[in-house]
Formats: sequence, structure tokens, C-alpha cells
Amino acid sequence: MSTELERAIGRVVEGTRHWSPARLSSRATAMHALVQALADLAADAEGQPRRIVPRLPNDTHLPDQLQVIGLDLLEFESKLTEEQRAAAEAAIQRARSALF
Repeated sequence: MSTELERAIGRVVEGTRHWSPARLSSRATAMHALVQALADLAADAEGQPRRIVPRLPNDTHLPDQLQVIGLDLLEFESKLTEEQRAAAEAAIQRARSALF
């Protein structure tokens, strides 16, 4: 069963996966900010310390990085508070506004 959060993350991943390196590069900061925000929320939900998500040498890996971090978050989705869920949704919306 797919949740709204899972679908929202998936839309960003699939919507950017086919982009050219130039297009991703021009929007890499927004994409990486989303990855970091979701990683922070996943760490909070898991009860782990937050860590800096490294920028990979090639921006074309950002959709894959988002997918991995998104799966980490979804693993602990049931532990998210309403405030954390709202923060995830807001981060996705900010990224979508900057990306699309």
C-alpha cells in the first residue's frame, strides 16, 4: 500500500530521473536540500543523530540519492509525528516549486 508521502517522494524521483546533467546541475541545490531535510526527519524518527548528507560528485545521482533517503524515511513513517509529517510535506513542496 502506497502512502501519500511515498507517492510525493516518488513523483520527485521519477520527475527528475530523466533530466540532463545541465538541467539537474542548475537545480541541484534545491534537490540536495530536499534530500537533507528528509534525511534529518528519518534520523529523528529513528532516534539517531542527524548527519550531513554528502553531495555526490555527479548531480545526476541526486534522484537516486533522494530515492534511497526517501526509502529510509518511509521505513520509519509510522513513527513520524504530525509535525514531522508536515515538515516532510513542506520540504517536498518547496523542492517541487524550485524544480518543476
